[in-house]
Amino acid sequence: MLLQRPRRNRKSAAVRALVQETFLSPADFIAPFFLIAGTKLRQEIAALPGVYRLSIDLILKEVESLHKKGISSIMLFPSLSSDEKDERASAALREDSPLCQAITTIKRELPALCVITDIALDPYTTHGHDGVIDARGEVANDETVAILCQMALLHAACGVDIVAPSDMMDGRIRAMRESLERAHFPHVNILSYAIKYASHLYLPFRNAVGSHLKFGDKKGYQLNPANKREALLEAKLDEEEGADILMVKPALFYLDVIAEIRKQSTLPICAYHVSGEYAMVMAAEEKGYLKAQDIFYESLMSIKRAGADCMITYALPKILSLL
Repeated sequence: MLLQRPRRNRKSAAVRALVQETFLSPADFIAPFFLIAGTKLRQEIAALPGVYRLSIDLILKEVESLHKKGISSIMLFPSLSSDEKDERASAALREDSPLCQAITTIKRELPALCVITDIALDPYTTHGHDGVIDARGEVANDETVAILCQMALLHAACGVDIVAPSDMMDGRIRAMRESLERAHFPHVNILSYAIKYASHLYLPFRNAVGSHLKFGDKKGYQLNPANKREALLEAKLDEEEGADILMVKPALFYLDVIAEIRKQSTLPICAYHVSGEYAMVMAAEEKGYLKAQDIFYESLMSIKRAGADCMITYALPKILSLL
């Protein structure tokens, strides 16, 4: 005679719902947007089916619709033309940039919405690296950090809620936190890309923002995919330096890292379900191999189950009706 029959807890939809451990809700998600200058502009991104570069006015319409459906946070990524870029990412510090205008406009029209900006130089540099290049041809850590701090202060002055440094320079969280405090922006959160692996899954994103490496690679500052202990160290350092939220990027290939960070830290964890993870599923659906909505829902559930508190995903429109 069997006394333990676990299938009893799976016998009906009602019972399964009663004992379900992990749930997805609209509040779990950050909607990413690619911003371009101009008005009434919508540019298809071939590598990301269903995702577009949008001008400020169209982003605002999309954001208003998402907000009514329970999405409370968005993240903005600029896409610049090549003639706006230079070696030192000067456009990142323009007070009249489309990104600064977008922050101000969205916060004015939807003040309850949480606006997050990516603090990085690669969308603005001609060489495609996440910082300025020194005489040896390497990314100059401290000089880059100084520019990133100026960029964060600029966004804070425009009304951003959270700045998200994705550069992976050493010491940038402490420097940014101290800069924000000194400038009387103590309320601005730092969402640190604490663990950003040197992944091959970023290519569709780089196509979307027009950031292409002219030389070398990013292995000198992004993490080795083979390393977990190094990720734990990076998370610990960023927490000590004043980060409010820790990011793990990519997500699905690094669920074990998310789980380990969850054990180590009491800070909220954000996971970035990156462009390559999205593009692979969309390509499989186009071939008729998979149903994207089902795969995305299961994937995002697994990310949250691993320990993530919130997620950035391009798949949000696909799964929003299921939440």
